[in-house]
This record gives sequence, structure tokens and C-alpha cells, in this order.
Amino acid sequence: MKKKVVVQLPRQANLKDLRVRYALELEALDSVAEIVEVDASTEEAFIEGARDADALLTSWGINISRNIIESLEKCVVIGVGSVGVDMVDVDAATENGIVVTNTPDIFIEEVADHALALMLACYRQLKTQDTLAREGRWYEGRPKLNDTPRLIGQTLGVLAYGNVAQATVRRAKAFGMHVISYDPYVSEIKMTREGVEPVSFDELMARSDYLSLHCLLNDETRHIMNADAFKKMKNTAYLINTCRGGVVNEKDLIAALANGELAGAGLDVLEQEPPAADNPLFAMENVIITPHSASATSRMRPETRRRAAREIALALRGKWPMSPVNPTVMPKVSLERWQPYPMERGPNR
Repeated sequence: MKKKVVVQLPRQANLKDLRVRYALELEALDSVAEIVEVDASTEEAFIEGARDADALLTSWGINISRNIIESLEKCVVIGVGSVGVDMVDVDAATENGIVVTNTPDIFIEEVADHALALMLACYRQLKTQDTLAREGRWYEGRPKLNDTPRLIGQTLGVLAYGNVAQATVRRAKAFGMHVISYDPYVSEIKMTREGVEPVSFDELMARSDYLSLHCLLNDETRHIMNADAFKKMKNTAYLINTCRGGVVNEKDLIAALANGELAGAGLDVLEQEPPAADNPLFAMENVIITPHSASATSRMRPETRRRAAREIALALRGKWPMSPVNPTVMPKVSLERWQPYPMERGPNR
């Protein structure tokens, strides 16, 4: 008898047959499970449909809260189709013996490309330069850059040194940048071996000419970039964020930009998504915003869906998945450990 994998009912009607809509997920799941769409208009409705699920497959939409998790009667695994798992109460899942997985290695290169693109756009003031050219203010462009130091020799600071950060660093080094990083969960030996100088958080703030954020959102990192942090930074520094909007206290960032405490920012993520139309960041010439699109390429979504489904299929077959974010749940489950979980850094969340 096949297992039951619950997904959120799409908000927009999709007339395609379920097996067509979920063809990518069924590549891994078809032999062990069926996919069932459940109404997620309210938490209560979702609980009613998901109570007897063997697995949940999620990405964005409903928050998989403690209340939902504690209502699950036989769930083995929650598969998340993204790197961040902040839409799932992982602690509650761990307490209830449920493995949570993510897709940490699908779109590393894409996000690194985007992070560097935002950095270079800030460095060359591309938003301003494009406006001047379009408005016929041709001769005003060059003077805008006359006091900008060349990129070679500038310091890129990296907050967290995970997969995307490492890919970003490889790109930045091609431009001759010096790289420093703060990540208490990564060995200094690894950083120095890769030509990255390990520093404290305060050093990272004080020395970065460009600060790129790559941490996951959790209790430790929420609003880690706040008024105190911005005050420690150079007023010539730029902030680049391609991880999660909640890592930055947006009100504090707006104040720091307005007060000249920062030179500018390149943001792919915001605290509220989509943001309000009157968000002050939109009116700032020195801020470049993209709509949480850093990971988007033709490969990203299909492979993320396949990988999230493969993780669930492993767990439903009684095997330990490849990318658990809560390995401490292992003593509570009967899954066979057929390979070690990742050990390069701490839990992948």
C-alpha cells in the first residue's frame, strides 16, 4: 500500500492532471507514495487533510507550525524544497521524531552569481548610471564614480561561510578582492586553506567594504544586522543580501542608509515579501532591489522539486535522507543510516 505525501493545494486553479503537475516529484515517489493536495486556506483545514500523512512536501505558503506538527499521527519526514527551512518549526519536528530535509546544493552557483551581480551593480552605481544615460545627463555619469576606489584590493566580508558563500568568494577572488568571513560553525582551517581570513563579527563589520550575507534565518541570526551592527560598519560600505530578509532589521537599515551610515545596498530579499509599495527602500537611489529571484534559472525549480522528493522517498523507504537539517532526531527514528550526514559545518539550518 502506497504512503501518503501531502502538498498544499495550489492557490490558483490548475486544470492539469495531478500526475502531470507533479511529474517531477513522482519520478522518485511514484513507486512508494501518492501525492495528495490538501486545502491550506486555514491551519485547521490543513490539519484535517494532513493528519494521516506519512510525509509533507513544502516550499512556500502555509507555515508548518508546532500545532500542525503535533497533529500529525504518523509523519516520518517533512521535505522542504529550498535551502532555508524557516517555514517549518524544526524544533517541534525534532521533538516529535520527524526528520526535516532541505535542498542545500541545488542552486548554489545561481545565488552566488546574483550576489556578485548585486555587488558589482553597487560598486559601479549601475542604477544611477542607467538613469543618467536615459535622461540625457550623459556627462554626469563619470563624475559620480571619480571617488570610487577600484575593486581590486577591496575587502569583501562574508557573514556565514556555507555553500553559497564559498561560491561567491571564488568569484570575488577573480576580481582581486581580499575576503574575510565570520562563521563560528566553520573551522578556521577550512577558511584559511581557501584563502579566506577568519575574523570576529565585530571585525567583519568594521573591515568590510562590501558585506555579503549568507546565513540561514533562525533565532541566532534574526535581525543580526541591526542598528548596532550598521554603526560598526564603514560609511562607504555596501550591504548585499541574498539569504533571508529577516536577517536584517529593515527599519534599522533604512535609517542607516538615510543617515549616511552606509553607502548603499543590494537586496534580493526583504522582511516582508512582497513588500509594500511605499517601502522607503524603493525611493533610495543607492539601493538595488530584486524580487527574491537569485536562485531562478531554468534548472533551479525542476531540480529542487526532484531533490525534495528524493529525500522523502529515501525516508519512506526506511533510509536516512541526504540532507537532514535536524540530525539530532536520529535516536528517535528507525531510519537506516546508510551514509553519514554532512559534517563540513553544523546542522544545515
